[in-house]
Amino acid sequence: MEFLAQINDFLTGHLGEFGPLIVVGALGLFMILLVIPLMMIQPEDPLKKLQRNLAKDRQKGAKGKNDQLRHAAANQKLQKFANFLEPQDAEDLSAMQLTLRQAGYHSKDAVRFFHFMQMILGVIGLAAGAAYIWMLSNNGQEVDQQTILKFVIGPGGVGYFLPKYWVTRRVAARKEEITAGFPDALDMMLVCVEAGQSLDQSIIRVAGELQASYPAMGEEFQVVAQEMKAGKEKSAVLRDMGNRCGVQDVSSFVTVLIQSASFGTSIADALRVYSSEMRDKRIMRAEEAANKLPTKMTLATMGLTVPPLLVILVGPSANGISNLGGMGAK
Repeated sequence: MEFLAQINDFLTGHLGEFGPLIVVGALGLFMILLVIPLMMIQPEDPLKKLQRNLAKDRQKGAKGKNDQLRHAAANQKLQKFANFLEPQDAEDLSAMQLTLRQAGYHSKDAVRFFHFMQMILGVIGLAAGAAYIWMLSNNGQEVDQQTILKFVIGPGGVGYFLPKYWVTRRVAARKEEITAGFPDALDMMLVCVEAGQSLDQSIIRVAGELQASYPAMGEEFQVVAQEMKAGKEKSAVLRDMGNRCGVQDVSSFVTVLIQSASFGTSIADALRVYSSEMRDKRIMRAEEAANKLPTKMTLATMGLTVPPLLVILVGPSANGISNLGGMGAK
């Protein structure tokens, strides 16, 4: 209370008797000015959005409906360049989307952003190469056609293929992470199922638990849980998970779950057997890596130890022979 009394005395001394009221009014006006922009940019009513989309579909006809479904929730800034930023063949588009999903990019604009980055980085590489050639020509150096092709086309090609290299590395790293975390995910799922939870509940629990240790595996289980909540068929959801992961162990696990549900066998028994196999498989992978280690270290060991040994052993003899040769010459 003493603190509030000090504030009241301070405001009264500087702003007069109505100082506290002035400050409260100013704070209220500030809050109103802060809330108005937030109200202006609030999300659109889903019902109005649905009505607008239905009206557009009726105007465009069947072709417009298919295009609307394909580009729903897409980036409107890239929509006008869709013919240049994504494959027109449905099979090529599906393959590119699957590759980007395996890399962890699930956005509907992922394909467009990928081709957009290829185009932008390619143009930047060409511009950087052209600028370098221009600097060489201004410095008086002769620039032949081979140099122009090397310093202009080279950076442009590197910039164009850099996104593809990045996505390839991301896919490989994500597959390794999923392979490493899959046995633990099966063990956790087995514990949840044996504790009395259903398969859907166990997937949700495992998805939350794996976010810290194996984010890629947790993300895949999270997608499966959300699709099941949305009402999608369980077998289709599991098959999509196997395709997105691109790992043989996950695909086999999906097949086991689908067959177990089809034949009416216990999911807990299937999980117990398959999780045991995955643990054994992980041990075998570790042993294989350990057995490869001596072979991989052989060249490094020879390159780092043999030259110093030769210097230590042969060096004194070579020095003595050279000294004797010098004395004989004298």
